[in-house]
Amino acid sequence: MGRDTSRLDTIRSGRSELENHYIDELMAGRISRRQFVRRGAVIGMSTSLMSVILTACGGANNSSSSSSSSSTAAGAPVKGGTLKLASQAPAGAINPLTIDDAGGLCMLAQTGEFLAFDNNMALALQPMLATSWKPNADGSVWTFNLRQGVKFHDGSPLTADDVVYTMQQLADPKNASNALSTFTGVLKPAGVVKVDASTVDFHLEAPNGNFPYLVSSDNYNAIIVPNGTDFGKWQKTFIGTGPFKLQSYDQNVSASFVANPDYWGGAPNLSGTTFSFYASQQPQVLALEGGQVDVIVQFVVQGAQSILNNPSYQIIKLKSANHRELSMRNDMAPFTDARVRQAIALSLDRPGMVQALLDGDGELGNDSPFAPKFPSTDTSVPQRAQNIAKAKQLLAAAGHPNGFSTTLTTEQYEEIPALAQVIAAAATKIGVNIKLNVETQPNYYGKATYGNSDWLDAIMSLVDYGDRGVPNVFLEAPLSSGGPWNASHFKNPTYDGLVKQYVAAVDLQTQRTLAGKIETLLLEQTPIVIPYFIDGLTATTSSVHGVNPTSISAIYLKDAYKSA
Repeated sequence: MGRDTSRLDTIRSGRSELENHYIDELMAGRISRRQFVRRGAVIGMSTSLMSVILTACGGANNSSSSSSSSSTAAGAPVKGGTLKLASQAPAGAINPLTIDDAGGLCMLAQTGEFLAFDNNMALALQPMLATSWKPNADGSVWTFNLRQGVKFHDGSPLTADDVVYTMQQLADPKNASNALSTFTGVLKPAGVVKVDASTVDFHLEAPNGNFPYLVSSDNYNAIIVPNGTDFGKWQKTFIGTGPFKLQSYDQNVSASFVANPDYWGGAPNLSGTTFSFYASQQPQVLALEGGQVDVIVQFVVQGAQSILNNPSYQIIKLKSANHRELSMRNDMAPFTDARVRQAIALSLDRPGMVQALLDGDGELGNDSPFAPKFPSTDTSVPQRAQNIAKAKQLLAAAGHPNGFSTTLTTEQYEEIPALAQVIAAAATKIGVNIKLNVETQPNYYGKATYGNSDWLDAIMSLVDYGDRGVPNVFLEAPLSSGGPWNASHFKNPTYDGLVKQYVAAVDLQTQRTLAGKIETLLLEQTPIVIPYFIDGLTATTSSVHGVNPTSISAIYLKDAYKSA
């Protein structure tokens, strides 16, 4: 089908400058159809509008296909039944303000909902409690229109007052919210403004081209709660707007949910769900094999080989920015010298790690948060590879010809202890002796603040980062000078300036140019090492259909069901 220029002209006459920019980029071939859909969704273009544009540009809209295997079977869904799931045990109280771990955020997603949903299965940002959003000309003000007819589990209606209250609490530094990792330097409480009962404006501290992602399911703390909610008591009710309501919660043991018959999107297929909590992955695999659970919310290949090629199980695989991040304290010897940090990075056999620890279900990391899945990533920046000779030369030049000894502190989670062992073994090849300190997640994270967290205070620290739709949080929270997750204590004004420009950019080409500069700077400075990005893996029995997992360890079950 050829290009329908007359139809395109009609469409373009009513669009904003930014929308027309992306139409121009699509027509010129500078962005793909999939990239057009992703960027269009961010700036508030509806799915129907983008479909019309893609058709007018020639060909059917085939740009939103998923990179995962589907778990949805043909035929009508079966109604009723309870789905049994295995997940990581939450590391602390289920408090929407403070949760920072995989098990906890999975619980938030069972009853809470967000303004927008980053759908890993569709690779696009989609409306949830907001039906649409639009930026002003420079991306410094974003207007969100709320869905009508939504009720909280207690029957009260969702209004702009609830959204304003939630977002102001999350953005208030006095509350020590985990969402400050996203909102610091982006949004102040006073910037959240009620326009009317169904409209909210966000007046940002600076232009932000990716802001809708920051109030989506990517920012897992940002579930909308009723106005005046006492977050410290939220665990008693789990009150939200989602398709399931809390039945019971037994800390460190299990959680049960029942269907919400008044859900705005229609009642779910299942009558209920139960989650069993585990401290590590291996017992989850055994529970699936033994029939105690139907689903493992998220797992990695290491220790799960027995279910990978077994026809009794379905494996849902998602391309992801999920990664492990090795931080080295830039303010503590010997890591004050960038050459020492580079030497550690050069000791690693990244392809070998991906194969041995992930069975190939991942992609090489290049010591920056720009994952291959991000459209803005500059893939022309050379990939760092193992180079033992150069690593030894750098250590000698930095005054450590015979190496040194240090300690790496990390957490008991998925393949991370095995990765820590691989890193320590690689370091011995350049004369560096790394002692491992592997802690439980509650001990490792502590209060997740400087001076109160082994994660943020250790001289070397290895942590997990869940998936995001854009790299903003990865760039700011762990690497900017004032970042609340800056375990490397990296402070670089040039870096801060580049990230500020990247965040403000609304067009993809500018973002990609700045990304290249950031990637290059991080290779030169090496405050962190990112050895690989991990494909998101979820396992189900063959009788489970319609589950919608994310690579951030949450799972959405509104459309899930079990066949006979």
